Amino acid sequence: MGIRGQPRSVQAYDGELGAAVARAQQGDEAAFAVAYRLVQPGLHGYLRWLVGDDAEDVASGAWLEIARDLGRFRGDGAGFRGWTATIVRRQALDHLRRQKVRSRPSALEQDARDLPGPLGAHGAHGQALESLSTEDALQLIRGLPRDQAEVVLLRVVVGLDGPAAARVLGKRPGAVRTAGCRGLKRLARQFGVAGVTPEAPWTLGEST
Repeated sequence: MGIRGQPRSVQAYDGELGAAVARAQQGDEAAFAVAYRLVQPGLHGYLRWLVGDDAEDVASGAWLEIARDLGRFRGDGAGFRGWTATIVRRQALDHLRRQKVRSRPSALEQDARDLPGPLGAHGAHGQALESLSTEDALQLIRGLPRDQAEVVLLRVVVGLDGPAAARVLGKRPGAVRTAGCRGLKRLARQFGVAGVTPEAPWTLGEST
């Protein structure tokens, strides 16, 4: 798994995801459940970083919006991941504004102000994360600077490619690429001294 491209597991799932989304847009409820199953674990990990214990509540609201606006979505499985991540992030920022959460005040409040209107060779470092359990990996990611942590979460946990992560964050692809590289390098260094014993391959989309 490398930061230059999507993790292998995401590439494998995205064909199934795109087909499920297409069927769901035709009213197939079972297909919508498949899309949810493929996307929600990664979104949940991202939300846990953004809003902590309120992740489930925010996810519920986000999925109501996703279901409501599904007919407007145009794209493939990878595009659906980016679209849902954008909705989840907006819902999380709205939640933080309402609850006046101050866990990451300056960065998240700045993001909220800058948020746009309504929706219309780093492989070795990534491999270090593969050897951690999901919970261990999230603990390490929480220790990163906010900009690096969010990029790593979108790339590795949600499964977005670089341009898609940049669109979700409203930033230049080059800035996102740099933040992701620095974040993974820092994680690789922490992995060597964190005292974390690898438990199993960290599979993208694994439930936390």
